[in-house]
Amino acid sequence: MDTHLHHDLPHNEEHLKSSDALRDIVIGMSDGLTVPFALAAGLSGAVDSTSIIVIAGIAEVAAGSIAMGLGGYLAGKTEQDHYNSEQKREYYEVENLRHREIEETKEFFANIGLSKELQERATEEISQDKKQWVDFMMKYELGLEKPDPRRATKSALNIGLSYVVGGLVPLSPYFFMDSSTEALKISLVVTLICLFVFGYFKSKITGINPWIGAVRVMLIGALAAGAAFGVAKLFEG
Repeated sequence: MDTHLHHDLPHNEEHLKSSDALRDIVIGMSDGLTVPFALAAGLSGAVDSTSIIVIAGIAEVAAGSIAMGLGGYLAGKTEQDHYNSEQKREYYEVENLRHREIEETKEFFANIGLSKELQERATEEISQDKKQWVDFMMKYELGLEKPDPRRATKSALNIGLSYVVGGLVPLSPYFFMDSSTEALKISLVVTLICLFVFGYFKSKITGINPWIGAVRVMLIGALAAGAAFGVAKLFEG
């Protein structure tokens, strides 16, 4: 029985890490496919030269990936700082407000159905090791898991690189064609297919109906591009 439990624990940890990485990729790829697509469509409605669209698109992808990556980094650092702050407070309470922490620990064991005797024994056992006690209170009193110290950097890289990959998809036809209108047609087909596929797998991961999710993501991208193209045409006129 113990062997089975020990075998499961690393699997769960790996699952959680994979979920974080997947979430980052979804965030980066979603904006990377949509924003440069809308920008390229808008510029296609105003200029004929694909070189201008390529330059503007690359500049946007570079700026967008940095901004998105920085956002992911700051979110990861905030999570780490919050955990460290709460951990410091718990150590203070364990050392200086021991009686209150003991009562809170007993209350937790009472809430999960332990008898009075078991509450006393479990609390006495866990309170003998200060670090173990603090870790216990962090997880079960505050509901906080210890974040990966490298999470902020990983998140920044995952989001930033995903944004670049996503952004190059709608821009790729402009690299090889001279007519912005013709390039837009190819970009439209390629990007909408990618948005549909992306939306399908994103929805499967999040538990939404994959077909509905795929159509929804594709329509959002199409509406963004259509709005940008229409505004460009309006001002051009």
